[in-house]
Amino acid sequence: MSAPLRLGTRRSTLAMAQSQMVADAVAAASGRPVELVPIVSEGDVNRASLSQLGGRGVFANSLREALAADRCDFLVHSLKDLPTQQPDGLVIAATPTREDARDVVVTRDGVPLGSLAPGARVGTGSPRRIAQASRHNPRLDIRDIRGNVDSRLARVRDGELDAVILAAAGLSRLGGDLGGLEAEALGLSEWPTAPGQGSLAVETRTDIDPEILAALAQLDDEDTRVAITAERTVLSALDAGCSAPVGTHASLTEGDLRLRAVVYALDGTQRIGIDRTVRLSPGYGGETGSGNGADAADDGGTIARAARAGREAARRLLERGAADLVPRESTT
Repeated sequence: MSAPLRLGTRRSTLAMAQSQMVADAVAAASGRPVELVPIVSEGDVNRASLSQLGGRGVFANSLREALAADRCDFLVHSLKDLPTQQPDGLVIAATPTREDARDVVVTRDGVPLGSLAPGARVGTGSPRRIAQASRHNPRLDIRDIRGNVDSRLARVRDGELDAVILAAAGLSRLGGDLGGLEAEALGLSEWPTAPGQGSLAVETRTDIDPEILAALAQLDDEDTRVAITAERTVLSALDAGCSAPVGTHASLTEGDLRLRAVVYALDGTQRIGIDRTVRLSPGYGGETGSGNGADAADDGGTIARAARAGREAARRLLERGAADLVPRESTT
C-alpha cells in the first residue's frame, strides 16, 4: 500500500473540517490515503486584532514553512487569509468549488443588522466588516473580537454580544448548526466580502511528484479560479493587506465576468466602489489549461482576462481616491 499523503492544516475546528473534506477528495482522486498534519500558525497564538496583525500571512507562514521543509505534501488554506504574493517554490494546485461567499449576521432573535437597537454590541475581528457594519448601522457598538466560530457564537448565546458577523461558508462547513441562534445572510451586491471568501486553496511544492500534482489538480474548479483571480488581483493591485477594508466579489454568467469592488474608510464613513462586467474568451467553459491548477498558464485566456479585469478595477478605484482609504501592505 502506498504511503499516506500528508495534508498540512491549521488546528482550528473549521480548518480541520475543511481539510478533511479536501483529504477525502484527494484520497479518491489519488487512490492513496491522506492524513492530516496539524500545524500551529501565528494567527492561532497571537491574540492581537487583525488590524494590528495586518496582511503578513499570519495564518499561512507556519504552514508554508512546514511544506517547504517537507513535513507535509500539501496544504489547505482559507483563501481569504492567504497573501496574494505567491512564494517561490510553491504553487496553488487547486481551488475547489467555492462555497457561499456571503457574510451572515448571527443574533439571538433574528433582528436584522440594520434594525438592531442603538448600542447593540456586534462582534467581528475584520476591519472590512467593522467598516461595513458601521456604515450599515452607525448606532452599533462594534467590538473587535478574535476566536473560533464556536466561541463567537457562545458570546451571543450567553448575552455578552448581541450579534456576530461570520462567513457563511465556515458555518456551512461546520454543519450549519447555530444552536438556536438566528442568521441573516447579507447580499453580495450591498455587502461584498473578502477577496476569495468561501474558497479554499490547495497549495504544494513546485517539485512535488507529478502524480500528486495531477491528483490535486482534479479538485480545481474553473469558475472558482477565474472569479478569485479577479478578486485577489484587485487587492494586489491596490497594494492592500489581506485585512484591509476592501470587499470584492466576482460572478460568472454565460461567459461574462461581473466584478464588484468597494474600498471603505476604516470607520465606514466613506466608500469608493466600482461595478463592471467584462466578456471572457468566447470558448469559456470549454477551455483547459495545462492541468496544473490555479497557477497554470491558459495561453492568455480566461485567467489572464480575469486578472486584467482586477487590475483595471483597482486602477479606477485608485483614480477615485482609494489610496487615501486603504492601509498599504507591501507584504501581501
